[in-house]
Amino acid sequence: MAHITVDGTVLEVKEGTLLIEELLANKINIPHFCYHPALGKDGNCRMCMVEIEGQKRPQIACDTPIKDGMIVRTKGASIDRVKRSILELELINHPIDCPICDQAGECSLQNYYMDVGLYESRLSTPKTRGEKHVDLGANVVLDQERCVLCTRCVRFTKNITKTNELGVLSRADHSVITTFPGSKLSNPYAMNVVDLCPVGALTSQDFRFHKRVWFLHSEEAICNHCARGCSIFVDHHKEKYKDEMVYRYRPRFNEKINGYFICDAGRLSYTNENENADFSPLIRGMVSEYEYAEGKLLRLLKRYLGKMVFVISSNLSLEEMVRVQKLSKLYDGTLCAYEEARFDTSFGDDFLKCNDRSANARALPLLGIDDSKEALQNALLCAELVVMVGRSDAKLLKSMEYTKSVVVLCSACEFTCKEVELVLPIASHTKRAGSFINVDGYVQYSASAIKNEHGHKSLLAILAPILGDTLFTCKEVWEAELFFYEVLRDLTFDSLKHTPKITL
Repeated sequence: MAHITVDGTVLEVKEGTLLIEELLANKINIPHFCYHPALGKDGNCRMCMVEIEGQKRPQIACDTPIKDGMIVRTKGASIDRVKRSILELELINHPIDCPICDQAGECSLQNYYMDVGLYESRLSTPKTRGEKHVDLGANVVLDQERCVLCTRCVRFTKNITKTNELGVLSRADHSVITTFPGSKLSNPYAMNVVDLCPVGALTSQDFRFHKRVWFLHSEEAICNHCARGCSIFVDHHKEKYKDEMVYRYRPRFNEKINGYFICDAGRLSYTNENENADFSPLIRGMVSEYEYAEGKLLRLLKRYLGKMVFVISSNLSLEEMVRVQKLSKLYDGTLCAYEEARFDTSFGDDFLKCNDRSANARALPLLGIDDSKEALQNALLCAELVVMVGRSDAKLLKSMEYTKSVVVLCSACEFTCKEVELVLPIASHTKRAGSFINVDGYVQYSASAIKNEHGHKSLLAILAPILGDTLFTCKEVWEAELFFYEVLRDLTFDSLKHTPKITL
């Protein structure tokens, strides 16, 4: 360890590490464009200049190793003048089109401009123009005039995806980011360059001109597109006279799971949250009141006591699984979790994507839930009612020649509703909280619980009165029921914020 003095404050830091890393770790605001924790140093933007006592001139913090006893100044008339000059150079050819830029509100260039206080242009010659709205492929649009040439995007395709689609073309103030001739961005993680871009040069075709970022509210959640369970932010907003809408998923840093990135498929899966959000309860294909449909569910459970099968989705949370498990025991039913299309061998890779497309399948054996095809086939032989929970693939039952009553509790319809006895809508992934176990055994809590405008209840809220208790929240279920499972015994609800790992 080393002790350094930064703006008069003594800090204990790791000797030999980059100065910018320790400054940022200690919440000291140091302007930077090209440095990124996942991409390392590059040293081309020069924005992270600091004064170091004993050095003849300012040094860049992203390429300065820490030595014990260093005295560093990040503020002051001299170093502010240097930063102002560098920022002026960055802005010489910038179009200053913040009113129409998607990055407005979360742009580093805007923030640094306001911090430095440079308000007047001294440019007397025409600006060098670049190409506008260039389609790079993979839903990424480039505005070359806004680019500050930090090369984060170039280094991402070179070092992270190793696909090398991007590079810097030409020299001096004619330098631009572009794809290599005849190629397009085509890797499955391409849209991460939009997050990496510190300005509005790289924008998402999917999000472009849809919503100003200052209107958005962010919730912490996990992606349910595959078993990796990447940590994400869910950005949503409710316009007047309209339903609450999810506008985008963004990666949320999690060192244990996904680092700083997510795949494009998971990123774009937010559209599932907006589809079928308004469908109503159905009884034999006829629209029903929500409360009446809940009563109908209870009556069916009592009618077919001991003659039913509960078929659950592997995307249910831990809390939901144990509650359905308790329900199946209470009504003397069989519990199965077989899914025909759970694995997709064309989807996975050696980075983040998994062939297992379920969010919580690793919890099934830990809870003693059978997910084999044989178990479901055997259970259907004497069943008179099948309750599908969190899924609506009734065609699976048809393929197994089951023709009796079916009840579906789901967040999206995938069938002709007249084929089933009852359809009860439940809250979708981002509209209810829950904990999940990923492919590597990490337990994560998804806190997102965006309000459903159509009154769809969470599965926990539906099951509590049927089970005759008051366990409506994830914390209540953890403290009352999950404690009894040996593999989860050492975990508490509060410990989930640290993403603990369990032995599978």
